[in-house]
Amino acid sequence: MVTGASKGMGRHFVAALAGCGMKVAALARPSVELDSLAAELGDAVTAIACDVTAPDAVKVAIDETASRFGQIDVLINNAAIYHPFAFEEGSDALIRSHIDVNVLGLAWATRAAIPHLRRTRGQIVNISSESVRRPFPMLALYAATKAAVEVLSEGLREELRSEGIRISVLRSGSVSGGMGSDSWSDETRQKFFAKIVQTGHAAMSGSPASPGSMARGLVSILSLPRDVSIDLVELRAAEEGLPEGAQ
Repeated sequence: MVTGASKGMGRHFVAALAGCGMKVAALARPSVELDSLAAELGDAVTAIACDVTAPDAVKVAIDETASRFGQIDVLINNAAIYHPFAFEEGSDALIRSHIDVNVLGLAWATRAAIPHLRRTRGQIVNISSESVRRPFPMLALYAATKAAVEVLSEGLREELRSEGIRISVLRSGSVSGGMGSDSWSDETRQKFFAKIVQTGHAAMSGSPASPGSMARGLVSILSLPRDVSIDLVELRAAEEGLPEGAQ
């Protein structure tokens, strides 16, 4: 199962997993992009409309997946939002949405998946961000939510280890197509990229990696034998440069 599957890295994750012969349940809010996944990738992919901020809907989607496929082996908690804003200017709704999607959405999906993963001795991969190590200005709350994801992963890893459930964190660096959003205003874009150039975060992030390369990293984590587990792997851009929009 992949959450946040309709766009961005989630879509690349689904394609990479399907390309390896896996059957993939792709979860995301209803959209044209979600509907097009199965048509694009074939019968290996089942699109399931689900808002991860609604715990009841998440449980229904996960139970539906288990019923349809017979079991669940892997949960990829990818769904997340990030929107640059000066913290003092952040609206209640904007602040709450980061917590609802990035932390609680992951919690609801994980909680609902554990009984199924216990039966298959399965694996959870939680997607984090390089900003945990060096939080970006105007993305302080986003970084804080990803830090919460990593700490939760660490605690659950110990809690579930005796039951054979592996929990890994993929800490992602800059990926092409992953910086910016259609929902950002031109003013927000200009302020954000000017700020990260000023503070050096843009240079630290480097020239974005390809989404296909990041997806191959995820596949590598899942391809390890069951008697070993990656706790955390950080895949960052290998080349110097600037993120898209900061040039």
